[in-house]
Amino acid sequence: MNFGLYVIDRYITLYQLKISDLSNLSSKRLEALSSEGIQTVDDLLNFFPRRYLDRSNTQKIKYLAGSGEEVTVAGKVTGITMAGYGKKKRLEVFISDGSGSVKGVWFRGVGYFSKYFKEGETVAFFGQAKRYGKSISIAHPEVDKISSEGDLDSFSRIFPIYPGSKALSKARITSKLVQNWMEQILRKKTASEFLPEALISEMNFPQRQEAYRMIHFPESHNEHKKALNRFKFEELFLFELSMEKINYTIKERANGHVFKETGNYTSKYFNELLPFTLTDGQKSALAEIKNDVRSGKQMNRLIQGDVGAGKTIVAIGAMLMALDNGYQAAFLAPTEILAEQHYRTLSEHLKELYINVRLLIGSQKKALRTDILTDAEGGNAQIIVGTHAIIQDEVRFHNLGLAVIDEQHRFGVKQRADLLNKGNHPHMLVMSATPIPRSLAMTVYADLDVSIIRDLPAGRKPIKTAIRSNKKREDVMNFVQQEVEDGGQVYVVYPLVEESEALDLKDATAGFEKLKKRFPEFKVGLLHGRMKTDEKDEVMKAFINNEIQILVSTTIIEVGVDVPNASVMIIEHAERFGLSQLHQLRGRIGRGERQSYCILMPDVKVSKSGAVRLKTMEETTDGFRIAEADLQLRGPGDFLGTKQSGLPDFKFADIVEDQFLLTQAKEKAKELLGEDPQLQSTENKELADVFMPYFKEKEGFYGLG
Repeated sequence: MNFGLYVIDRYITLYQLKISDLSNLSSKRLEALSSEGIQTVDDLLNFFPRRYLDRSNTQKIKYLAGSGEEVTVAGKVTGITMAGYGKKKRLEVFISDGSGSVKGVWFRGVGYFSKYFKEGETVAFFGQAKRYGKSISIAHPEVDKISSEGDLDSFSRIFPIYPGSKALSKARITSKLVQNWMEQILRKKTASEFLPEALISEMNFPQRQEAYRMIHFPESHNEHKKALNRFKFEELFLFELSMEKINYTIKERANGHVFKETGNYTSKYFNELLPFTLTDGQKSALAEIKNDVRSGKQMNRLIQGDVGAGKTIVAIGAMLMALDNGYQAAFLAPTEILAEQHYRTLSEHLKELYINVRLLIGSQKKALRTDILTDAEGGNAQIIVGTHAIIQDEVRFHNLGLAVIDEQHRFGVKQRADLLNKGNHPHMLVMSATPIPRSLAMTVYADLDVSIIRDLPAGRKPIKTAIRSNKKREDVMNFVQQEVEDGGQVYVVYPLVEESEALDLKDATAGFEKLKKRFPEFKVGLLHGRMKTDEKDEVMKAFINNEIQILVSTTIIEVGVDVPNASVMIIEHAERFGLSQLHQLRGRIGRGERQSYCILMPDVKVSKSGAVRLKTMEETTDGFRIAEADLQLRGPGDFLGTKQSGLPDFKFADIVEDQFLLTQAKEKAKELLGEDPQLQSTENKELADVFMPYFKEKEGFYGLG
């Protein structure tokens, strides 16, 4: 849903004004507007300018410097000449205001403009004034005919330029014509107010009707910026209001499973089996989870942490709390490879507790799948690890008390809601190995409580990252030789499995063969997604046991593989990877006590954004800083990588650029609902009228309807 348009449709009182009532609106123009999604007066009024021209700088011609400054001049047409010939033909129109003369020059549209002007009439030019010898000219100036001083005042102002398209251009819908329509609309209609007066006053916003005037007929640059801020805030405020209300609904609904006991599983695991001490961040996250699951309300928590922060241990703690109280737990991963890796990790960690962990993925044979489904429904399977296959209708649980979702940004809000219905609203624990920028956390994950693990396990040394060109390849290979001889292990990562003619990449297999020849004294392994599961397992076990010293791999090792002895990662064609993906790959090393090194090896040609990504990786290992930089580069849609993310489709606001407004909107939404949870007060009546229909739809989307 386009949230911006939803808002717009409901917040304007039109007094029956129809788009067909506007002048100069032929059927051809109606058709062109419709093709751009403009079918009502509402749509047209919310067709905002893409930029503004400041034509308020009106000058006497004799004072023009002619250095390329943008100016408005007005005078009588004193001459119209056609110069040049053939393709170099141009129209020259001279105007004079008594103090001097300036020339307007047209190289395009010569036929049209030669008929437009008549000698003796007064016109205004706007454009860049440039001096050529003794004369000053303006190429392709904006033009208006002036019959009175009022016309010149109207021309010499800040003028909006509206978005264009082929259809609008073909129908001769110009910015000047759109302005004419805006004037008719604002003269005949009133935009109804829905923000509470106290909020408008506190935020120093213009009233809605005045805000539209300031957008379409601004008297200063500050005016249209101030008005646009108001419209941005509306969208953000209404969205954050819905998120706060969803949070309020979840917290008020006392139907969460209560995990009272911290029994044998949890106690034995953390007191006897865990081979290391928890960090303060892990302890804090576990304490927050413990409070949630004992509260009688459904937990809805996001665990944020950088690569290697130990989120999996926190998830294991939460699952053991569920098992201690007789409930099952589900662990959802975005891909089969990740699901398999989590299955191996959990099986290894929990084997001494004799916990039955089952793996459910789409590629399994029917007999095995049936056995797992029976185990899940009968309660024999205590933890079910899987992909989105877990959400399918045929999967039933005996007593699901907790659902863990890993790599949340690769799933949608709808999938999260589907999981809630698998076990009478189980507790929900969401994990993200990609640190989430604050602006996204306040929108996509606004319905979740957040625990942040900022510290890393003791003994971790910062990874040193360097960019090396192909010219330095032999130096890099010599470095690999030293590291392996010193007992270290090396990843070499490629972006593709097979050679692609379109991208002209050296594939992992070719790289594997070259490295085998270069290092005959070491064992070189190959790992990629097309290998069978048991083959992949065999290779990974050999690497973990240091039977393989150099592992050539595709990005399947991005998340989940933990080899503490691996100290070097070489990323081939590094500019082809996204920033967050590069950071995830780098997170596979630096997990032990050895100093670790990440070497980025780009192609000869690197795009501007590719260079920024590589430089960012070289400068910082802070996942939160990297996530912010990645969001700036890619935008929120690409960053999340899914249209099902629940990311609102704002018309005016941009959650990256408007983070300050977003923060204000969240604060104000929280304040308002704190004072009036049901929006029943007189001052919030108009707000309730426009908010409740949207909230009903959002409520269903989040599985609360």
